[in-house]
Amino acid sequence: MSLRIVFAGTPDFAVPCLRAAAQRNEVVAVYTQPDRPAGRGREVTLSPVKREALLRGIQVLQPENFKAAVSKDALRALNPDLLVVVAYGLILPQSVLDIPAFGCWNVHASLLPRWRGAAPIQRAIQAGDTQTGVCLMQMEKGLDTGPVLLSQSLPIGATDTGGQLHDRLAALGAQVLSDGLGLLRAGLRPVAKAQPDEGATYAHKLDKAEARLDWSLPAAQLADRVRAFNPWPMADALVAGERVRVHGAVAVDRDAALHPDHAATPGTLLRAGREGLDIACGQGVLRIRVLQRDGGKAITAADYLNGRADLRSA
Repeated sequence: MSLRIVFAGTPDFAVPCLRAAAQRNEVVAVYTQPDRPAGRGREVTLSPVKREALLRGIQVLQPENFKAAVSKDALRALNPDLLVVVAYGLILPQSVLDIPAFGCWNVHASLLPRWRGAAPIQRAIQAGDTQTGVCLMQMEKGLDTGPVLLSQSLPIGATDTGGQLHDRLAALGAQVLSDGLGLLRAGLRPVAKAQPDEGATYAHKLDKAEARLDWSLPAAQLADRVRAFNPWPMADALVAGERVRVHGAVAVDRDAALHPDHAATPGTLLRAGREGLDIACGQGVLRIRVLQRDGGKAITAADYLNGRADLRSA
């Protein structure tokens, strides 16, 4: 059967899912966040989902919220069979969830109930998880608490950054959504399975302040944060008297012969070489491999030392 789909999403992550939903020209309208100023110039910017919808000639609606009756009436007038929600940025009230014939589906970038909330990709890396995935969920009033219709997992690589994992999960989300839509078109509605009570965690929204590295923490934790917060908000730290952004770093063993000084205060530069800048941590050593000076671009530690001759013998 053919479906009348309304799609709601805002950032880049949602675009592959919009493309998947629109393959059969079934998307009758797209909801996205209102245009807002962005960047240094504070120019009004269209969301990635809006840009994709306009390219496809799909009607775009941008209500501030669904509190007003007119907003709900506009959605009801579209006569949707299904509302697909992917990183939309608004919590939908039950009165909205009840409008589509098949309710509302959400594509979420974690294996629920782990990492409900706004930043599941980054929190998974930050926590040192080795596996994540995507869930297609039947939405209900609670935040990411609805029953799961379909899911697929994928491993988190030891060097994966937040940006790299974002792109892989966005593609996987589109695949899972396509599978669900295919079943629904065939009259085989995916079976909803309630999330277990055990293992629920919440992925708080990212904050720039938490990207500042605390050298008293173990090096392994800091390395995970560097990966998680790349490309945003990007880890930063005080290194040899200079505030820099840290794009790439790995944890190394402080007990190695290379670093015999066990008593070094966290934050101390132990060694500076072409392979990296080694910083003492509360446990272990963080080796910074790629960094960025204020106003500059990301460079290797070797290039950084070309401009910091004072550190080469550290």
